[in-house]
Amino acid sequence: MLPAACILALNTRMEESKGENMMRRWILIALFILLLALVLVWGARTGANKGSYLMYIGTYTDHSSKGIYAYRFDAETGHATSLGLAAETSNPSFLTINPKKKFLYAVNEISEYEGQKTGGVSAFTIDPKTGKLAFLSEVSSEGPGPCHVTLDRTGKYVLVANYDGGSVASYPVLDDGRMGKPSAKVQHTGHGADPERQAKPHAHWIGLSPDNRFAMAVDLGLDKVLIYRFDQAKGTLVPNDPAYAAVDAGAGPRHFALDPGGKFGYVINELGSTITAFSYDGKRGTLQKIQTISTLPDDFKGKNDTAEIVVHPDGKFLYGSNRGHDSIAVFAIDRAKGTLKRTDDVSTQGKTPRNFEIDPSGSFLFAADQDSDKVVVFRIDLHTGHLTPTGEVLQVPSPVCVRLVALQ
Repeated sequence: MLPAACILALNTRMEESKGENMMRRWILIALFILLLALVLVWGARTGANKGSYLMYIGTYTDHSSKGIYAYRFDAETGHATSLGLAAETSNPSFLTINPKKKFLYAVNEISEYEGQKTGGVSAFTIDPKTGKLAFLSEVSSEGPGPCHVTLDRTGKYVLVANYDGGSVASYPVLDDGRMGKPSAKVQHTGHGADPERQAKPHAHWIGLSPDNRFAMAVDLGLDKVLIYRFDQAKGTLVPNDPAYAAVDAGAGPRHFALDPGGKFGYVINELGSTITAFSYDGKRGTLQKIQTISTLPDDFKGKNDTAEIVVHPDGKFLYGSNRGHDSIAVFAIDRAKGTLKRTDDVSTQGKTPRNFEIDPSGSFLFAADQDSDKVVVFRIDLHTGHLTPTGEVLQVPSPVCVRLVALQ
């Protein structure tokens, strides 16, 4: 028989061994969980790049364009395939797509519709297989020269900004995608500092807050972002209190973008070639100015008008287009303060870049060079925000607006 001391030592060693094995097992389990999490994060980031999209491009039809053009874009290869003319319609300068990806709406940027001094808004059904758009209906935009269209967060209302008319309007969306009679129309009044460009109101953009409670309408002629309380049941627009936020006199605000967190808002100013940053109070629907920064290099001396502004999906970068300098200005966003720092400007490889679109993964930017009849594709560096041309160039007459539809 073994001595009692030996037996005790052996039992102790066995218990220690069991403890060591158990510790190793837990370490292996923890490492496996960590590895799985990394794989899932990497897969979510790279998997988004493997999607396929329908791309719709709105145009001006005063030259060779006939309406809205379609492409199929493969995010894995970065290659786009032309699907041709998706729908023939007059001056579909701006587009929007409903949340369920079934319907597309386009402003018809004209000054006369059915004998009245107003523009139009057209509705289409999307065929995901062919990319073709089937016409549903067209209504008056309730003002001449409509230049922007969007949907509320539920997809139940279409909202339009009329540049020449200086007004905004809202329309209910019927079950089949057609638009009903206007649920709201608001006529802006007043003028700005520039006697030529701001002699009267020029509504240029309208969009909804993340909670769908407020509508922001950017008016270039008034140097204001007008804020409305939006009734989600009735589609009405009632001035908020306070009713607007102002930019610098003569700046000429054009488009607006909120950061993904809904804490900060950014206005690109067409006449001043600047961006104004605001803090946003989501409870009260108010904007407080915190910064104004140029979109141009310090040594640029030519004429320039800005156009589009987009915040990157991850909220770290902001982009704005310059017409004249013909570039995309790149900014880093201070996530805590909301302020901007210009880090780069990249040539769009064409003339007069208007709207541009960023895909949901944040990997690609599509810039519409209106006066060069092309859309240029850029790859976005997810760490720096820098843009690099991919070499993919889409030939489209007078492109103005780019919109993507993710395919299953």
